[in-house]
Amino acid sequence: MQIHYLSEGNSVLNHFLGQIRNITIHKDSMRFRRNIERIGEIMAYELSKQLHYKTIEIQTPLGIKQTTEIKDQLVLCSVLRAGLPLHLGFLNYFDNAENGFVSAFRHHPNQDDYFDILVQYQAIADINGKNLLLVDPMLATGQSIVAVYNKLMENGTPKEIHIAVVIAAPEGIAYLEEHLPEHCHLWVASLDEKLNEHRYIVPGLGDAGDLAYGNKL
Repeated sequence: MQIHYLSEGNSVLNHFLGQIRNITIHKDSMRFRRNIERIGEIMAYELSKQLHYKTIEIQTPLGIKQTTEIKDQLVLCSVLRAGLPLHLGFLNYFDNAENGFVSAFRHHPNQDDYFDILVQYQAIADINGKNLLLVDPMLATGQSIVAVYNKLMENGTPKEIHIAVVIAAPEGIAYLEEHLPEHCHLWVASLDEKLNEHRYIVPGLGDAGDLAYGNKL
C-alpha cells in the first residue's frame, strides 16, 4: 500500500486539523463540518497530483490555450454519516465525479468492547474500470474501511483505489496494509499516537459523526 502523509510540513491543513480537535470549538457543529469540508478540499488537491490527465485546447476570447484536464473517471464514495462533510470537500474539487454512499457502524452484540462491523446500506455508481475514492474521517481499527471495501468489490473492479482519512491510528493503517491490495493509495491528513482500550483514537477528536450532526441514540 502506498501511504501519503499530508500534515508532516506546516500548512493551513494543520490549522484546520487543530480546530476540529479543539474541545472549545466542538459545540459549533457547523464550524466542525466546514473544517472537515476544507480538509477534504486540501486532500483532494493533493490526491489530484496522482491522477492521469489529458491535453486539451481551450478557446479564450483572444486565442487558443493548451492545458490539461483529468482523464480518469472518478467515483467518490463516503461512509455514512461521518463521511458526508469530507465527501462534500472532495466533491467541491472533483465536481464531475460520480458518487456513492455506504453505511457502516460498530455493532456491540454483547454490550461490551467487542464489536463487529455492519454494512447495511449502499448506493453507488458503477465502479468498473474507474478510480474509486473512498473517504472516511476516522481510521481507528481499520475494520470499517475493509468491510466497506469488500462490500464495494461485489459491485465491480475499479482501476485504482484511493482511501482518504483525516485522522488515523497506526493500528488501523497496519490493518489496511494486511487486508487491502498493495496497489491501494492511503491518504492520511494526520497520524495519531494509538488506540485506547476501547479502540478509539488517542488523542483523536471524539466521534466525528456526533460532532458534525449531533448525538445519536
